Amino acid sequence: MEQDISRVKSAELFEKAKNYFPGGVNSPVRAFKSVYGTPLFIERGDKARIWDADDNEFIDYCCSWGPLILGHNHDKVRDAVAQQLDKGLSFGAPTRLENELAELILTNNSYIEKIRFVSSGTEAVMSAIRLARGYTKRDKIIKFEGCYHGHSDSLLVKAGSGLVTFGETSSAGVPKAFAEETIVISLNDKQALEEVFSSFSDQIAAVIIEGIPANNGLLIQDKDYIHFLRQITQEHGALLIFDEVITGFRLGFEGAARYYDIQPDIITYGKIIGGGMPVGAYGASKELMAHISPDGGVYQAGTLSGNPIAMSAGIAALRILAEPDFYTKQEEKTRSFIDTIRAYIDRRNYAVQIFTVGSIFWFAFTDQKSIKRADEIDPLSMEKYKVMHRSLLNQGIYFGPSGYEVGFISSAHTQEDLNQTIEAIKTALDTAFA
Repeated sequence: MEQDISRVKSAELFEKAKNYFPGGVNSPVRAFKSVYGTPLFIERGDKARIWDADDNEFIDYCCSWGPLILGHNHDKVRDAVAQQLDKGLSFGAPTRLENELAELILTNNSYIEKIRFVSSGTEAVMSAIRLARGYTKRDKIIKFEGCYHGHSDSLLVKAGSGLVTFGETSSAGVPKAFAEETIVISLNDKQALEEVFSSFSDQIAAVIIEGIPANNGLLIQDKDYIHFLRQITQEHGALLIFDEVITGFRLGFEGAARYYDIQPDIITYGKIIGGGMPVGAYGASKELMAHISPDGGVYQAGTLSGNPIAMSAGIAALRILAEPDFYTKQEEKTRSFIDTIRAYIDRRNYAVQIFTVGSIFWFAFTDQKSIKRADEIDPLSMEKYKVMHRSLLNQGIYFGPSGYEVGFISSAHTQEDLNQTIEAIKTALDTAFA
């Protein structure tokens, strides 16, 4: 058995954490239940690297689950936060910074006309669902198996991400009545969608889908299917919600809406708009957003929404993302990285596919050339990911602690970082298929 890196201090911290938190963590996927060993407790991060409590150094491809597209501790983001710290941390009142970040987003994103800041992606999606129900005066929501939209009650119905990691299909504590208002169908199945609308046409408020499903593998949908969603919702008076908590500002400044050349009715965003700080947002047309309080009857509030620290970080980060060719360079870097690994996989004839879009990637241990649905992922293939993950950690490479999670490349990843990672992945794959 290969020699593992020291996790003595992380293990001690984990044992102590169990006295304070359920499972010793504040979010389930952090518990490392799907991979080997105890969780790593991270001490610091800089550029593309993180260091744990045992002072192990890793090249990081988790990037705080995606939002750190500029890497850790970016100097401009850090400086913006430091300047705001001198002025105050929180006011619970309007600030100029909210206007500035909103203007930066709206003038560079043609798919939304007004925006509302909240404090998390879950809150953004929850608010978007309420807006859809309030606007249409209907109750039912359609979501897709393999798409994860946060932990609000009405969407924890056969949810993905953390729940799939534990092999569960729903959460205890969600009232049956809530679940009955959410219809769950498979992705990439036009007939199922037609049947649902045929049965519940006048009851469906919205269809919600991740811009590109990336919480349960990377399930890239065909353009014609996404346009079919737009068509069928319009025909039946329902709204189309794009959950772009992962894809928004990661695929491009206009996210999956631009990628698919489609106009959703409501779009949600996550922490990337705050430079990685706790923040989220939802946006839509002026007409739709006029239904949000205090203008309209759909109530949504947040005491710390538009927090000045998060706004400052977001302004600094998004100014960089808005620079010409930022996303082109990201995609080229990612494509070169993946192509090199694919060439090695082909030479070795390994049963591994790498799916990628923009600067997002996902390793699937399969011969299937295309995976568009959650039920096309073989749960047994996760055993090989566990071996790969362990080998990578021991070589100083940090991937997400579940084979269902995607990886991210930041602008801070240098060619040297990528080359080192490529060699580590080759070794990890050899180990997994030994």
